[in-house]
Amino acid sequence: MQRLFAATSLSSSSPFRGQSRRARFFSSLLFDDTHLQFKESVSQFASEHIAPHAAKIDHSNSFPKEVNLWKLMGDFNLHGITAPEEYGGLGLGYLYHCIAMEEISRASGSVGLSYGAHSNLCINQLARNGSPAQKQKYLPKLISGEHVGALAMSEPNAGSDVVSMKCKADRVDGGYIINGNKMWCTNGPVAQTLVVYAKTDIAAGSKGITAFIIEKGMPGFSTAQKLDKLGMRGSDTCELVFENCFVPEENILGQEGKGVYVMMSGLDLERLVLAAGPLGIMQACLDVVLPYVRQREQFGRPIGEFQFIQGKMADMYTSLQSSRSYVYSVATSCDSGKIDPKDCAGVILCAAERATQVALQRLLSFAGNTMSRW
Repeated sequence: MQRLFAATSLSSSSPFRGQSRRARFFSSLLFDDTHLQFKESVSQFASEHIAPHAAKIDHSNSFPKEVNLWKLMGDFNLHGITAPEEYGGLGLGYLYHCIAMEEISRASGSVGLSYGAHSNLCINQLARNGSPAQKQKYLPKLISGEHVGALAMSEPNAGSDVVSMKCKADRVDGGYIINGNKMWCTNGPVAQTLVVYAKTDIAAGSKGITAFIIEKGMPGFSTAQKLDKLGMRGSDTCELVFENCFVPEENILGQEGKGVYVMMSGLDLERLVLAAGPLGIMQACLDVVLPYVRQREQFGRPIGEFQFIQGKMADMYTSLQSSRSYVYSVATSCDSGKIDPKDCAGVILCAAERATQVALQRLLSFAGNTMSRW
């Protein structure tokens, strides 16, 4: 925690300069001084270590080879925000996790998505559902950034209807043999530790799903081609392939047949934390568009002086602040033990849709300049 708060002043060249003024919006509502200091620290870290690489990450469709961002974020104690301190985590709540997710996504949406999959979908699931032995084995290296984590739930023909998954785990002596495929696995190409769901009893439907901890290098487990996505390009994504993959019994996460509980209880918190990603994207849009409309001139004056453009800016700002209020309110509620699945689903729906609208307004404000790389 000390490392996160070690430096909070932003240099004059920082693209995130002015963060403290924006953060004060929440100071009388949900944030205390510690939250604000945390936000400033993560903002500065992202400005210095992530933002300079954001364009290259998007162009190359991969994390930069010259910088180990996973290790840097681990050194800065960002991976284990909600994990117990005994395993190297910070033992904080989801409000802090959402703050970090927003600031990282503000620097790079791709890095933010991969960070969310690692820190929440994998680490938080292991911290919440793992046995003491599993936590001791996997969490320290995941929290330090030495290992990368992922979660595999969707399949080529089982997306929203995830319970219809076909991936099968057959019991054998000492464990299970898994066969099947998983699709759209964020961090799949680089992950050493993966939480994977498979059916241990086809006839039992949702009560026959079990969660497993899969390790890179297990015989029969491989990754297919890395996907060349149109967006979030630097967030490595691929298909997972299981061909007679043996998984020892001690790698069950939770209990056999209780995978849906692990999945659904974690899904509420996954949606909440991932909803903070669009907040960062909206802020990033404003970071770029506000200076542009002040500098770009047409008809002898900056376009920001035209009421039409001012209306767009007002809509973008209002969308961001109202989404922030919703996300951080739900995070505060979850930290108090009141986890409402409706609101956890609502925040990611609200934030994602508004981020799409804000990004469109950003593009329209740049007019023809939208068609060139920046």
